[in-house]
Amino acid sequence: MAGSLNKVLLIGRLGADPEIKQMVNSKSVARLSLATSQTWKDKNSGEKKEKTEWHRIVVFNEGLVNVIRQYIKKGTQLYVEGQLTTRKWKDEQTGQDKYSTEVVVQGYNSSITILSSSNQNKSTNLENKTNLEESNQINQDTLDDDIPF
Repeated sequence: MAGSLNKVLLIGRLGADPEIKQMVNSKSVARLSLATSQTWKDKNSGEKKEKTEWHRIVVFNEGLVNVIRQYIKKGTQLYVEGQLTTRKWKDEQTGQDKYSTEVVVQGYNSSITILSSSNQNKSTNLENKTNLEESNQINQDTLDDDIPF
């Protein structure tokens, strides 16, 4: 295999307020529950149908966690870019292995964009600027728009 790609792009609405917790290393992590829906018209009955998928989103970047804490609430529409990760752990009661697949927002190729919220209608980009600077990439949003070309 010449290469691979693990990239997830989602647009959806939060089903609950973000859950923000402190990790043992005293950094914060945000967990989001994002709903994506698809609708169609049933061919036989003509009835409108809808199917909703729920996605677990985990944000490790401290800067993004602070913005999430301030601006993102239940019902906010988000655009999320991240990577799929599957965690494995043992259930304490049964001793069985359990698995959870999540979209992880971490690193320079991940971002969250607020598309709408209850108290804010303008689009706000929350790119992971800290990691972009660490990888010496230029954030195009910071460039001057007066350049004549």
